[in-house]
Amino acid sequence: MTATIGLILDHEPPGGYSKFPWYALRENYFSCLREKGARCLALFYDTAAIGFYLDTIDALVITGGKFDVNPALYGDKTVHSAITLKDKRTQFEWAMTEEALKRDLPVLGICGGHQLLNVIFGGTLIQHIPDEVESALQHEQPTPRNEGYHKAEVIKGTLLHKIVSASELLVNSAHHQAIKETGKGLIVNAMAPDGVIEGIESTGHKFCLGLQWHPEFFTNPGDHRILEAFVQACKK
Repeated sequence: MTATIGLILDHEPPGGYSKFPWYALRENYFSCLREKGARCLALFYDTAAIGFYLDTIDALVITGGKFDVNPALYGDKTVHSAITLKDKRTQFEWAMTEEALKRDLPVLGICGGHQLLNVIFGGTLIQHIPDEVESALQHEQPTPRNEGYHKAEVIKGTLLHKIVSASELLVNSAHHQAIKETGKGLIVNAMAPDGVIEGIESTGHKFCLGLQWHPEFFTNPGDHRILEAFVQACKK
């Protein structure tokens, strides 16, 4: 059986590529999964189509993007000046992810998708790492995104550790927010040297991982194993 994996598109206002609003997603989000033997389906924001999408796909990727989860969704009344919102996208991917989790489809949250997963499970976020984490690493790396930048400790006994068979990974880093308190039913599976949470997983689902880095760039051997395991989870 060939797995069909749905990926949530990003959305941009007029400007740049088009004078009208447009959807987009980096090619390697698709190519990395195709390399592991999966088919991919791009998902645009149609809440009426969620049932159809979920009847069609075997797994869901909550992709990243240059925007943030609305702090109101995790009970924070303040909004940091560094935050950018895409409420239409967040509304769709929240509804899509909730229904995917109800069906126990494999779910992979990448970067902003990792953060959204935590909020869906009832967790909270650090709105801007430099303001809240003492002696923080530079989590918005100045080097190209396809290069590893800092190490992440992989926590023993987790699904992630079982998948990558390593206690440490060199990961890329492209975020200014991070998980503060983990949501109910989630455990931490990876941690940066400065204490920033780099990965989470659900203890109540067959495969539900959140990764703060971008495994689609294959910056380390563990990224290959993660995506292979994700595709294989669709067949169980």
